[in-house]
Amino acid sequence: MKKVQFTETILRDANQSLVATRLGYDQFEDILGTIDQAGFYSVECWGGATFDVCLRFLNEDPWERLRRIRAKMPNTKLQMLLRGQNILGYKHYSDDVVRRFVRASVRNGIDIIRIFDALNDTDNLKVAVEETVKSGAMASGAISYTTSPVHTLDKYVGMVKELKEMGVSSICIKDMAGILSPKSAYDLVAAIKDAVDLPVVVHTHCTTGLAFMTYLKAVEAGADVIDTAISPFSGGTSQPATETLAYALREFGYDVSLDDRKLLEMANYFKPIRAEFLEKGTLNPISMATDTQCLTYQIPGGMLSNLLSQLKMMNALDRFDEALLETPRVREDMGYPPLVTPTSQLVGTQAVQNVLAGERYKNVGAEIKAYCRGEYGRTPAPINPEVRAKILGGEKPIEGRYAETLPSDLYEKAAEQLGDTARCEEDVLSYIAFPPVAEKFFEERRQQEEKKVRYSIEQL
Repeated sequence: MKKVQFTETILRDANQSLVATRLGYDQFEDILGTIDQAGFYSVECWGGATFDVCLRFLNEDPWERLRRIRAKMPNTKLQMLLRGQNILGYKHYSDDVVRRFVRASVRNGIDIIRIFDALNDTDNLKVAVEETVKSGAMASGAISYTTSPVHTLDKYVGMVKELKEMGVSSICIKDMAGILSPKSAYDLVAAIKDAVDLPVVVHTHCTTGLAFMTYLKAVEAGADVIDTAISPFSGGTSQPATETLAYALREFGYDVSLDDRKLLEMANYFKPIRAEFLEKGTLNPISMATDTQCLTYQIPGGMLSNLLSQLKMMNALDRFDEALLETPRVREDMGYPPLVTPTSQLVGTQAVQNVLAGERYKNVGAEIKAYCRGEYGRTPAPINPEVRAKILGGEKPIEGRYAETLPSDLYEKAAEQLGDTARCEEDVLSYIAFPPVAEKFFEERRQQEEKKVRYSIEQL
């Protein structure tokens, strides 16, 4: 009887996808013990947008959050999502900073680091994978799944073989847009299983309505782990429901070692929290709907809402259909990048610019110039040479790894700049990732501590 294991996403991707990562530690602290006893392969609880949002909106130290989760969940592997050379930000960092961040993540409680690159450029994964393994954690090498004329089974299998050579412990098919079809999932999982002897993890979203069928076919082809979300935070732009898939797979004769009573406790705990988010308007009912436009335009749900937001700001909502049609054209010009952070923002913003300017690539931002210079890595297909020449205006693209051109003393300079404000290495890393946001957080932390001291003195 084949065993199928589950990664629970409620603490990271499920709440990131549905409520913009606004689930605070105090809201889930009391259920951590139950989650720890439910029998998950791993719990994704950190990385992605959690780091930024903790500092920016929740007034939480992300490192402290991780340590507290670790203390409450001693029996379950804790997992994070890392954007390769981008760490948790939106630009490339030097190898030294990547290594420090990985070491600190493992030191503070992470067991599995899922590492992906927006372009599937393995050069952008090497350092993070190497340091994860060196630190004693498991590196899960991720494929950013997309479809295009250049994204073939052979190309994906070639990438998987490279990841195995690097020392990853598992392969993750990361389908951020929910476009992985049941047939494609079956074919890709089977091809990976034939190519390498590693566990295969499949991650998708319910955005297009394919996810449940996709998981069943992926498991049939040999997938070992699937990412799911406890039912109150499942569906829509989140993952399929944990309980539903556990039930369905057991009926098919698979060994699912989840404790149904613990899952019920989890569901009952998160139902009122979901209702709160609905009442406050943080959980938009649109996020719970099925949106099949992604199958046509390859545009993830979050990118679609960004397009709408940009056009609304420009009083140009009537140009939405034009922007929608322009997006795949820009993606083709840019060498068919998978549409995941940050490439989804780059492509979407440029499509809007092209439509509003009435001329393609008349207005281009700094990010798209950096992309064409090669700062984001190797593109899946060559960038359209005419478009690149127009954008760069004679400037020569970078040769080799961009990270190797970056100064190696970024950490030392940041530590010096912060002085006594930084109390530990983690503070410096927070500042490097999000400088103004971290500075504001440090100042608020100082003020809160002073208040506590004053209150203590007054009570004496």
